Formats: sequence, structure tokens, C-alpha cells
Amino acid sequence: MSLLARLFLAGLLALSALVPGLAAASSPRPNILVLFTDDQAFDTIRSLGSLDIDTPHLDRLVARGTTFTHAYNMGSFSPAVCVASRTMLMTGRSLWDTERVYARTDEERAAGRLWPQLMRAAGYRAYFTGKWHVQTDAAQVFDVVRHVRPGMPRDVPEGYNRPLPGKPDPWSPSDPKFGGFWTGGKHWTEVTADDAVDYLREAGGRAEPFFMYVAFNAPHDPRQSPQAYVDRYPAARVPVPRNFLPEYPHKEAIGAGKGLRDEKLAPFPRTEESVRVQRGEYYAIVSHLDTHIGRVLAALDASGKAADTWIFLSSDHGLAVGQHGLFGKQNLYDHSVRVPFVAVGPGVPAGRRLAVPIYLQDMMPTALELAGVARPAHVHFRSLVSLLRGADGPAPYPEIYGAYLRLQRSVVHEGWKLIQYPAVGATRLYDLKNDPEERADVAGDPAHAPRRADLEGRLRRLQSALGDPLVSGAPAPAKEKRKR
Repeated sequence: MSLLARLFLAGLLALSALVPGLAAASSPRPNILVLFTDDQAFDTIRSLGSLDIDTPHLDRLVARGTTFTHAYNMGSFSPAVCVASRTMLMTGRSLWDTERVYARTDEERAAGRLWPQLMRAAGYRAYFTGKWHVQTDAAQVFDVVRHVRPGMPRDVPEGYNRPLPGKPDPWSPSDPKFGGFWTGGKHWTEVTADDAVDYLREAGGRAEPFFMYVAFNAPHDPRQSPQAYVDRYPAARVPVPRNFLPEYPHKEAIGAGKGLRDEKLAPFPRTEESVRVQRGEYYAIVSHLDTHIGRVLAALDASGKAADTWIFLSSDHGLAVGQHGLFGKQNLYDHSVRVPFVAVGPGVPAGRRLAVPIYLQDMMPTALELAGVARPAHVHFRSLVSLLRGADGPAPYPEIYGAYLRLQRSVVHEGWKLIQYPAVGATRLYDLKNDPEERADVAGDPAHAPRRADLEGRLRRLQSALGDPLVSGAPAPAKEKRKR
């Protein structure tokens, strides 16, 4: 190597140390395809749970890659749980750190800290379509943007407090007259998939790697799908969950009572009929979503880019739909805080399932590592690359923390979950290994007093470490007070 070449290389290496992502930009980087859904509980993929639900394309994705079976959302500072979840995903910040910057997300964007911006700085072309729900302009974050959707399709009164015993159901999930997902003339799931297919056709002819964030609104309510999908799930096919309750005893104290929009979808007290009907509609929109995710995966194969692409599938949180007497996601039971998390990519073991607890927001630093970008100092979450490539190692988190407003707190450790309701001084304790449906609260059992004390100590330490407002004394936002 000549002296001039050696000097040039030394200068390049020095510059790459100062500019994150520059070294990665000079070497091949994989494409990243993120398929992100809304309100999809962890067990709504047939091969991952016990539900009788049709998800052939998602099942094939699971078979191709590695699934983290215990992926959690950290919680929410807003009754709209997706707002907190998606903002954590884009900023990489932990829950209460995200709350502190939420109203100033434009400043995060101006500083170039958001996930798509970090990918673009590493040489990626960033595409987006679907549900955004982050407090800044998506068009200033991505290179290509189509169909930026709101938090949920517009709802109508007929979609609430139904079905009532002995009365005709005023709602039809397949009738376009109710708007919602049908607004604009084509179901939003189909439109989002159309956009993704178009992106992949374009990306197939481009040299630079792509970062695609395809964010479906489904299966959020109003849970609408074509009649052919609705017909798959008659009441006789949909069992009532074993953890069904007519009403949750602490619903008002935890902020999931009769005034919360999500909870008003079904009548109080809950009936088995209302749960069967609405769960059937939930399964139908998941199956419809599965069909169109299949279209996106087929387009990836046709693009010629599949071999060099990492695919991530996850959701912002789960959903109760009749479990524990609840219908929304504003609680800390597994049906509402756990989500699917599937990764497919070069070197990722196929058909592997890891029970290692993670946060769904770990997807962001994982993608950054794949792109060759060092994890920024403000990013709380951890990369999963080494685990996905089959390496053995410690769990990223000794415990999993959970929170909802100032009203609920939880910690998960070694197969046990502690939930606290500060407003009423109530505590619940569940053995998740032997009671995965969280039916038997053993918080008052003297035999489990040491376990409870240990988890309470772990929760207090997590609260201090994460800047929990219940520890720091920060006041509740005015909007949250009104929601109570």
C-alpha cells in the first residue's frame, strides 16, 4: 500500500470514529423491514398460542425465524397506550424519560435522534406508511411517506355497548356504511399493504439499503374486516377465555373503568355473548391482516432483496377483549402488555423460540446495530443481535418493569409477576409458570410472603432507576387527571 493510500485510510478511520454510522456506510448493510401492528396480543398467531385463529402467513414467518415469546411493552403515561409505546420505539427512551420529552418530540427530530433519522444517517432510504401517532411530522423523519394514519379509524356510536342481551346488534364489522377502516373506499390494511408492495418494487431497483416501517392500524377497533373473514369465526368457534370475569373489581381505581373509551365497547357487566362476538371480530381482523402481510412478504421475495433483509414483526401492546372483565389495554396483565416479536434474517436460527424477557422497543437498537450505528447515549433499550444470532448470554434485563399512568405498577422476575394499585393499596401476585392466565392471586398467601417482599424491593429499585414519578414526586399531567 502506498504512503498516500495509508494516509487516506488512517484519515477515514479517524473520521469514522467521530461520525457515528460512517464506517457502516462504507460496508454492506442489511435491509430492514418492520411490520408493526396495533393492539395485537402475543397469542394471536396460531403457532404461538392456544387460540383457534387462522394466521398462515404469520405462522410461516415464525417458522422462518426466531421468536421472543415474552416481549413486553413497558407501559404508558397516556390512556392511549400506543402513543407511549410508539414514541418509546422511535426515541429509544424509557417510559418516564419519554414522557419528559413527549411534548418536545420536535426537538428530538431537530437533533436527529429518532430511529429513522439514525438509519438515514447510516445510508438507509427510509419508507413509512400507516399509523404514526408520534408528536412530530413523519414527512420530516422519513425519505418517503404515504398515507399517514391517525391513532385509530373514526368510530361511531353503534360500535359501543354491544351486543346487548335480547336485542339486535346495531353494528356490522363488514358494512362500509360505518366508515372506520373502510373510510376512503378500501380497507386501510389493504392500503397499507399496497403501499409496502409499491415501496418494495421501487427498493428492488435501488442500490442503497432500505429501512421500511410499515405500521398497520389493525387489529385496533373498530375491528372491521370483509364478511368472508367475519364468517370464519361464528360464536361456536370462539370460546370464552378461562380468565373471563363479568367485571374487574379494581377497574375504576386503576383507570380502566366505565368511563374509559376502550372499556365502553362492551356492556357492563360483561356477558359471555359480548365476549364471544367481539373476540370473533378480533380474530377476523387479525386473519385479514395476516392475508395482507402475506402480500408484503411475497413482494419482498419478488424484489430480489429477501436474502439481504431482516424482517421484524411486533405490535405496540396487546389487548384484553373480555379477559379479567376488561376490554382495553390499560392494564398490566400479560394479554395487554405482551406482544408477538418475531425476527427473520441472515444467520437467525429458524423456528427458534426464546423465553428471555425483552421489551418490544429493543427492536430499535437491534436495527441500529445491524446498520453499524453505535447505540446513542439516550437510548435505554438493548440490542438483541447476539441472541438472535444464536449466542448464549445473560438476559438483557434482570426484571421487566411495567406502569400505567400513576395508577398501576408491575414487575416480572423469574416467572412471577407483582402488580400494585397505589390508589387503593392493593397488590396482586401471580405465578406465571403455573398460572399463565393470571387467575390465582397469591399476594395474601403467607407461603409466598418472601417472594412478594423480594419483588416489591425489585420494583422500588426499578422505579428509582427509571425516574418513576411515584418515587420522584412529579405531578400527574393535567390531561391524565381529567382521564381519571
